[in-house]
Amino acid sequence: MGDEKRELPPVPDRLPVAVVDAHTHLDACGAVTAADVTAMVDRAERAGVARVVTVADDLAAARWAAEAATWDPRVFAAVAIHPTRTKEFGEAEKSEVERLAGQDRVVAVGETGLDYYWDYSPHDAQQEAFRWHIDLAKRLDKPLMIHDREAHDDVLRILAEEGAPNAVIFHCFSGGAEMARKCVDAGYVLSFAGTVTFKNAKGLHEAARLCPAGQYLVETDAPFLTPHPFRGRPNEPFGAAYTVRHLAALRGEAVHEVAESVRTTAERVYRLPSVTTG
Repeated sequence: MGDEKRELPPVPDRLPVAVVDAHTHLDACGAVTAADVTAMVDRAERAGVARVVTVADDLAAARWAAEAATWDPRVFAAVAIHPTRTKEFGEAEKSEVERLAGQDRVVAVGETGLDYYWDYSPHDAQQEAFRWHIDLAKRLDKPLMIHDREAHDDVLRILAEEGAPNAVIFHCFSGGAEMARKCVDAGYVLSFAGTVTFKNAKGLHEAARLCPAGQYLVETDAPFLTPHPFRGRPNEPFGAAYTVRHLAALRGEAVHEVAESVRTTAERVYRLPSVTTG
């Protein structure tokens, strides 16, 4: 059992329609070189996950993500400073994030937001950094990718106070039906990770059912949050295919309908070139 827990799950059958993993961390999955990235995305494509957005949470990861997005046409990037790392977020860090975020293969500003679960950065420092990232997304006209952990009210309040960018993605959406309705009414996009497949995530199941087509995405947040029944094992972008099938069952829809919605929404929000075949 110990060895199994360290192994990747099997690559699932190919989805009938190609989808996008809206949020992953290829570096944290173990990718270092262009060959590593290609191997991971090849595995994803075998499952029908044709493109990925690899996401940074500090400056080193941001530089790597922006570079990795130039190694394979199926890879795009998002850059920001994670809220838990905002204790020291000065002009040098802001300048570098802004430089990287302006690159063509960087399709979103993120992940940014608020994290009140971990006690790594003071709330006021997180909120100041969040406001700066909101402004950056608006200046660059790129989507804002939000990390929201036990901070729903403050995240929504600050978005309202600052004025949200044209596109807002709640990465690894963690709220229930009430939070989902507020986000949907505001025009935000909810991104569902492997947590939506967990049997005890009742509030998240309700949120997934009420979210209309065009306002939800699927992500892995790999190497974390591996979908059921492989919870606790390492994750990779191909795991998004498991989540798509679970989401279809939750919503009472055909897999191809959910996959098509995920694909078209990702293409619209991230402004990706269209992939029309599975």
